[in-house]
Amino acid sequence: MPPLADLECPDLTCNNLDRHVPGVLLSRGPTGPALPLVFDSPHSGRDYPEDFGHAVPVALLRRAEDAFVDELVETAPSHGAAVLTALFPRAYVDPNRHEHEIDPVMLGEPWPHPIVASEKVEMGLGLVRRLIKGNVDVYDRPLTVAEILARIEGFHRPYVAQLARLLDNAHETHGAAWHVNCHSMRSAGRQRGRSIPRADIVLGDRDGASCDADFTAFVTEVARGLGYRVALNDPFKGAELVTRFGRPQDSRHSLQIEINRALYMDEDRIEKRADFAAFKQDMDRLIAATSDYVRDRIRQA
Repeated sequence: MPPLADLECPDLTCNNLDRHVPGVLLSRGPTGPALPLVFDSPHSGRDYPEDFGHAVPVALLRRAEDAFVDELVETAPSHGAAVLTALFPRAYVDPNRHEHEIDPVMLGEPWPHPIVASEKVEMGLGLVRRLIKGNVDVYDRPLTVAEILARIEGFHRPYVAQLARLLDNAHETHGAAWHVNCHSMRSAGRQRGRSIPRADIVLGDRDGASCDADFTAFVTEVARGLGYRVALNDPFKGAELVTRFGRPQDSRHSLQIEINRALYMDEDRIEKRADFAAFKQDMDRLIAATSDYVRDRIRQA
C-alpha cells in the first residue's frame, strides 16, 4: 500500500475547489474573492455504506458523529473560505486518524502493511472503530484486510487528498494557509468515574505546534466575546489532520475547534435544539471574524 503522499487521486480535480463525491465528500469553494482559509468537518458524515456490516444499531453508531457540525460551518464560502465535509461516518473509517492506525485486534488475518500504535487504537477508536459507547463491540465478526483497504482507498484517502489540495491551493496562491478543523464534543467527560463538565469551546493547536499563537489567541478572544467559555488544548489538543497540515514555520496554520454539543443539540436523541439557528448565527459570526483575520494578514504580507 503506497503512502498517502504518493497517492494520485484521479476522481478529484486539483484546481477545482467545488467537488461532490456521493457518499464520500462535499467540497465547496468561496462564492466571492477567495481567502487562504479552509474549514473542514471530518466527522459529521451520516451516509452509512451498505457494506459497513456493523452489529449494533445505526442509532448507537450515530453517537460517534459530530452531528450537524457541517451545517454550523456551511456559511464559510460566503465569507471567502472553502469548506470540506465528509459524507461517510467516522465509525466506518476515520479521516482524522493516520491511515496506519490499524487495530489488529479486530482483524481475522495479519495486516500486511505498517501499523502506527496510538492511545486511540488501544481505546478501540483507531482508523476503523472497534468500540462504541466505550465498551460495545461495533462488529460481531473479524474484518478482512480487503475491507480495511477498500475503506482507506475509497473514503479516507480521497478526503485527506482533497483537504491537502484545498490547503495547497491556498498556500500557492497567497503564500500562507489557515485551516480550522471542526468537531463537536459531549458536554461532559469522565475521569475516575466522575462526570467532568467541559467548556463551551475547546481550541487545540497541539500546544502551539500546529499554528501561530496569534491565530489561536484571536479565535479565543472572538469566541469569548460571543459569550462562550473557551479552553485551550484541554482535553483536546488536535489529532491527525492538524498534526499533518499544521506547520506554522511554513505559514501553514491548523487549529482544531471542539464545540460543546449541548449548545445546539440534544446529545442523546441527536436532535437539534429549538435555538439551533441562533447558535448557528454565532458560529457564522466566528467564521466571519476568522475570515477578516486572514484577510488582514494577507493584506499585510
